Amino acid sequence: QVQLVESGGGLVQPGGSLRLSCAASGSILSINAMGWYRQAPGNDRELVAIMSTSGHTNYADSVKDRFTISRDNAKKMVYLQMNSLKPEDTAVYYCNADVSTWRGRQDYWGTGTLVTVSE
Repeated sequence: QVQLVESGGGLVQPGGSLRLSCAASGSILSINAMGWYRQAPGNDRELVAIMSTSGHTNYADSVKDRFTISRDNAKKMVYLQMNSLKPEDTAVYYCNADVSTWRGRQDYWGTGTLVTVSE
């Protein structure tokens, strides 16, 4: 079994910064892409940022130049540095990982961490 645990969410004022972390654990042979998604109330879950094992990244247009994804493959962790936060960034942020185990390759999700951007 694979677990993804996010941390780092909270309340921040507009223009502020937060850093999210996600740790993967369990019976992992390898981790392929790791990324972050978010879901605001009433909206569908959307991609925020994703990084391949080789370091290739892809960002949502709405967060480019403000958010930075990084990962530590040895520690099985992925991070999201969020700067210049806006109220519209308020959402539950979910960690996602494409993981290979003895049972095969599968997407896993964390339970989410709430980010609230407000005065």
